[in-house]
Parts: sequence; C-alpha cells; structure tokens
Amino acid sequence: MGRTMALIILRCIFLLCAGGASAIINAQLSDTVPAHMPWTNFLLVMGMAVAVIVGDIFVPRKRIDTISAVYFGLLIGVLLTYIFSIAAAPLLERTGNAGSAVLVTAVIACYLCISVLIQTKDDFRFLIPYVEFVRDTKGFRPLILDTSVIIDGRIEDLLATHVFDNQLILPRFALAELQGIADSNDKLRRQRGRRGLDILNRLRADPKIDLQIFDRDLPEFAGHPVDMKLVLLAKHLEGKVVTGDFNLNQVAQIHNVPVINLNEISNALKPRLLPGETFQIKIIKPGEGPDQGVGYLDDGTMVVVEKARNLIGRELNVTVTTILQTNAGRMIFAKYEA
Repeated sequence: MGRTMALIILRCIFLLCAGGASAIINAQLSDTVPAHMPWTNFLLVMGMAVAVIVGDIFVPRKRIDTISAVYFGLLIGVLLTYIFSIAAAPLLERTGNAGSAVLVTAVIACYLCISVLIQTKDDFRFLIPYVEFVRDTKGFRPLILDTSVIIDGRIEDLLATHVFDNQLILPRFALAELQGIADSNDKLRRQRGRRGLDILNRLRADPKIDLQIFDRDLPEFAGHPVDMKLVLLAKHLEGKVVTGDFNLNQVAQIHNVPVINLNEISNALKPRLLPGETFQIKIIKPGEGPDQGVGYLDDGTMVVVEKARNLIGRELNVTVTTILQTNAGRMIFAKYEA
C-alpha cells in the first residue's frame, strides 16, 4: 500500500510539473502567435505526460539491469560523441555542417552502446550499488533449470509455495532439448515433452515467477554436452543448478557448482518414521525376498514388509525395523506380526 501511494503522489507531481512546463513554454511565446496556440501547447504537453504515465502503468515489471544498460549506454554514447566532436572539430568546421554530423554521430553511438550493453548485461553488472549488494547476499542467486526438472513437474508445485524468490533461468539449449523430446517418435517421450512445454508455459504466464530464457551461446559451451553447458552457465551467472538428474548432480559437485536436487528436497519433506513405530500399510505386490510384501506410503516411499508376501491386498499394521536412505529415495523395512 505504501508503494502504491508513493507512485500516485509521484504521478500527481509529474502532472503538475508538466503543467508548469507548458506554462513556461507559453510565457515565452510572442504576441503574434494565434490565440489557440497556448491551449494547444498545454494539451500537447499534458497529453505526453499522460502517455508516459499510462506506459508506466502498463509495464509494471521493469528490470533494473535493462534500465541500467540503457542509462549507461546513453551516457557512454554521449561521452563518445563529445570526444569525437572535439577530436574532429577542425574537419567538421571545414564541412560547414558540424551540428548535423555531431547529431548523427550521437544517435549512432547511443544506439550501438545501448545495444551492446543489453546483449552483454549478463557479463557486466551495470547496477546501482545497493542493488548489486542485494544480489551478492545469500539466497538471491539465479536458479538454472534442467530439462528433467521441467518434465518432472514438481518444480511448478514447489514454486507455487513461494519458497524460492530467485530468478529462474532456462537456457535456450535446454528448451531446444525439451522441444526435441516433444517431437519424438516415441509416444511416451512425446507425452513427457509436451507436458514439460505446458508446465513451462504456465510458469512463464505466472506474474509472480521471474522466468527468463537465456539466449546467448557462450564461447565456453563449444563442444560440450547439455549437462556440462548447464554447469558452465551456472558458473558464468554465479547461480545454482536445479535438477533431478543424479549424473548432472555429480558433475556439478565436481565443478563446485551449487545444486538444488528436487529428490533431496522431496526426501527431506517426507514424514519421519523411527524404528519401533507402528503404522498401517496396504500390501500391493510381492517383494524380492521369498516372504516379502511391498506397499507404498502416500508420499511414494516404498515399504518392504517381512512375512507379508501372501497378504497382497490386505491392510496391515506393521512395525518399522530399518530405514534405508539413498539418493533415489527412502526405503522402509518393517515386520508384520499376525
């Protein structure tokens, strides 16, 4: 509410300043101008002010790095133009049209500088000091998404809890891999790929999620597979890799790149059961052992029950004997006493 009120006050002050500017312009007009000219100037100035405010309202999410790139691009472009005008002053005086040459140079220099900074804003942080300080604090590093995370679907549910406020980065090569899966001849792969694209579209449409596509192809990507490119991109952006792929997890750890593993998050959130605790489980299939039956908890945890092979389809009260924790998940071993 405080920010909204501040914006309303700012826009009112801006309109008052625009009205004052039109009054100053009208005060400088000569007496020979038509009678309608002051009102025309007033309407033009106020119309421009209203257009600026409308544009500001309809673009609520503004990126500070893009704004900074435009600001510094203009600054550098004007500076280069000033240096050029001083260095080429003798030559420009001979042409007799120095003003036009300087103006054209300024337009070209500003455009080129802004274009270069926007395209390389991930390499150079042209940010005001306090924003740069916030980015360096723990927890605000960008999250680099793997293809498997998008297809998996759990990332959408996790982001819906608002646990992560970080910017999400999906590299263009990962998106291309996802599109390739969606176009696969294999029906199962095609369904998984299309589901991933649907999830991606929902994430991009959510105004509360900052998801960006990384389009640049860095020189260090040359000759590397997708997993290694993700690790190199995370290093380049000083971010974290989000994945459910065990192999990518290992590669990232070898290169000292932080990893958020969805499987580890899922395991950490599962209810804790201790040896000796009793709970109810339905046996749905035989186990690998000669007398073992297998059931599953609501969160997908596998429960192996001794002496339950012949009790498939029944609800049993079992007692936990052992809990086995692996990277793939948690397994619970229990016993059943008739």
